[in-house]
Amino acid sequence: MRVLDTPDKWVQSACVLCSNGCGLDIGVKDGRVVGVRSRATTCWESIHHPDRLKHPPIRRNGKLERASWDEAMSLIVDKAKEIRARLTNHGIGFYTSGQLFLEEYYVLAMIGKAGLNTLHMDGNTRLCTATAAASMRESFGSDGQPGLMGILTIRNTVLWCRILDRLDGAYPPKLIVVDPRRSETAKRATIHLAPKIGTNVALLNGVQHLLLKNGWVNEEFVSEHVVGLQQLEVVVKEYTPEYVMRITGVPTTLLEEAAKIMGTSNSLLSTALQGVYQSNQATAAACQINNINLLLGHIGKPGSGILQMNSQPTAQNNRETGCDGEYPGFRNFLNQQHMQEIADHWNIDLIRMPHWNQPTHIQNMLNYIENGSIEMFWVSGTNPLVSLPNLHRVRELFTKPDLFLVVQDILPTETTAVADVVLPAAQWAEKTGCFTNADRTMHLSQKAVEPPGEAKADLDIFLDFGRRMGLRTKMEDP
Repeated sequence: MRVLDTPDKWVQSACVLCSNGCGLDIGVKDGRVVGVRSRATTCWESIHHPDRLKHPPIRRNGKLERASWDEAMSLIVDKAKEIRARLTNHGIGFYTSGQLFLEEYYVLAMIGKAGLNTLHMDGNTRLCTATAAASMRESFGSDGQPGLMGILTIRNTVLWCRILDRLDGAYPPKLIVVDPRRSETAKRATIHLAPKIGTNVALLNGVQHLLLKNGWVNEEFVSEHVVGLQQLEVVVKEYTPEYVMRITGVPTTLLEEAAKIMGTSNSLLSTALQGVYQSNQATAAACQINNINLLLGHIGKPGSGILQMNSQPTAQNNRETGCDGEYPGFRNFLNQQHMQEIADHWNIDLIRMPHWNQPTHIQNMLNYIENGSIEMFWVSGTNPLVSLPNLHRVRELFTKPDLFLVVQDILPTETTAVADVVLPAAQWAEKTGCFTNADRTMHLSQKAVEPPGEAKADLDIFLDFGRRMGLRTKMEDP
């Protein structure tokens, strides 16, 4: 707990520092947040930052000048309608983050996919956890985690603290850590596998080789629920411990002991994050983690699961609502029945569902901005002029005279500085909404204080845009 003053009241919420979503109470006094009760003590400090955006400026004569909300939204809508008429709906693109609430993402997905029928929607989650999404779709056909943090039994603590609690308990589990470094996590490991950087796939192939060789595969589960076993056997056949050691540097004895622990245990919980996602052959490595669990038949078993972790607090919402190239409810755009289900739910004709091609990722949207086929770009809750690769090119594109750039954020950033319209957004403790953590547990975050100045919740901004655009269902309902 960290407070600057004694609160008048506590408001229930959850932590927004990472994707674990630990419980958190917001302390409020005299209409201001004065602290939190949680293991995370710094997630609230930007709420009353003196630089918070309070009013919606628009660019006039090359300078951002204060305007009214009506002026700002009218300008955005006029530009959107003009670009639609000239370039079709695909003249507009959206780029969002892992910071908004579920309801806000879902409304944005409806605006983009059901209202404007555009493929051009993505999120900055592609930079950090696209690997997790791709591996889940490849292995399970759906980008949803088949694991629960409740497996670790201790609540209201961050994940590593839960593991430490178990390690120091009466019945400590075996802990296998894969990391080139001897990290603090690795120091507590039963087995620490330290492969050379970029050799994760070879290491995981070696584990599967040993699982198959030693008969540690759950044949009943595999025969009923898994396809492609023969192809996998061909791939991993050559990855003997000796061959793996030549590639990875991991001693054969350590690899064999790790495989034995996994192969003979009654349960297995696997976690992965940026060490896998930002490495060589990232998606392949994440899929091989999934495959180990599939071979052992540990999917859906008590005490077992896979947590392909997210780094941002609401990255899972971005993906499960359809804002980053996905479709709501983990629907697959290649599945006609899935697309029909969404079209029926949104009450639009199937032909309006933008499913005729792959959803457009951010790098392709930048290409379209460059060639002039996207002339309006709406950024919400992220700062691409810091986070995207090849920043010199991104700056050139964002400052093109024929690009209309809308940026929605809580603070001035490098990206708001070049925008044509800046929309001041309320953040976390200033609005009510839900968000989903890495294991798809839903949290309700209650509004604790009012946003500064004229700042508005992202949900209200998107709804206002949709109303002004006159977006309608096939029954002419809003």
